[in-house]
Amino acid sequence: QGQERRPPTPDWIVELGIGQGSPPTEIHVGHCHAAGKRRRAIDRDQARALLTDGIRACAHCRPDTSLGVLG
Repeated sequence: QGQERRPPTPDWIVELGIGQGSPPTEIHVGHCHAAGKRRRAIDRDQARALLTDGIRACAHCRPDTSLGVLG
C-alpha cells in the first residue's frame, strides 16, 4: 500500500541549507544517492537556472552534464 501511494521520483532535486530561508546548496538528479534530507523537487528549467547562478552541482550524479550546463 505504501509503494502505491509513494510519489514518483522527481527528475531534479535542490538540496537546501540550514538557517533562515534555507538557501539552495547543491543540485542533484532525482535518483541521486548523495542527496541530503533537506531537499525539494524542481523542474528542468529551475535546475538549469540554479546551476547558471552558481549553485554547486553534485559530483556523484553530475546534473550539470545532463542539463548541458558546463563550466
